[in-house]
Amino acid sequence: MRKKKANFYGTMIDPKHFHTSQLKFYAYLVPLAIFMIIPVVFILNQAFKPLGELYAFPPTIIAKNPTTKNFVDLFSLSGTTGIPMSRYLLNSIFITLATVGLNIIITICAAFALSKKKFKSKRLLLEINQLALMFVPTAVAVPRYLIIVNSGLINTWFAHILPLIAMPVGLFLIKQFVDQIPDSLIEAAYIDGANDWMIVRKVIIPLSRPAIATSVVLTFQQVWGAVEASNNFITIDSMRTLSYYLSAISTNNTVAAAGMVAAASVILFLPNLIIFICMQSQVMNTMSHSGIK
Repeated sequence: MRKKKANFYGTMIDPKHFHTSQLKFYAYLVPLAIFMIIPVVFILNQAFKPLGELYAFPPTIIAKNPTTKNFVDLFSLSGTTGIPMSRYLLNSIFITLATVGLNIIITICAAFALSKKKFKSKRLLLEINQLALMFVPTAVAVPRYLIIVNSGLINTWFAHILPLIAMPVGLFLIKQFVDQIPDSLIEAAYIDGANDWMIVRKVIIPLSRPAIATSVVLTFQQVWGAVEASNNFITIDSMRTLSYYLSAISTNNTVAAAGMVAAASVILFLPNLIIFICMQSQVMNTMSHSGIK
């Protein structure tokens, strides 16, 4: 016999089957879901609208006469600049994968050290990380530029990767999860002969997957749309990213390029949407665990 669970009001409901008593929840959730999905639908449809519909008033959400001309014009324009759009795309993929990968490795190791290790100035380092959450990227733009220039990293791939390799918010989230891992479990692993790296791989990573997934999403979103390195540290066009190229189109062109700007916005938006959809359950687990704690 299937067991039923009691909800907040004490009534018994079956969580895996529909019941008429659930209609009151759908009455609130369905309109809310429609309201929240409208911006996504609008952005996707903008890319397929002809120029006349883009400037129509009042604006429409759904394209009445969808066309792929905006994408054709966007790719045609990239062919006239001497560097194909595929080059910018490959640069962005390489930089994003390298940055996210290194970021996760460093963040997990730092979270383990700050949570389970004992060393001098541990509390000070943790407070510095918390303090870094207060600063917006604009506030550190000048110091970051000086470091890149004095390190001789201008026009190198490291100029793209190093500025975004550490995210204070990611370290904070993962450390919160590592704090919940019992010290006795870590001690048992040491007794069994495990070293620090084995503990990170066999204990920390499996038990912190929701926070790691959230950190991946946040890092990906920041790296994929970043244009600072291409603007300030790179002067070679073949080393610049897709986000820089697409933002340059929207900045340097006017009304005639509105269709290409809409198509470019979708190209930048879709990867963020896809990665969030794939990892949304882990992200929700991170938020619920943080709230419970």
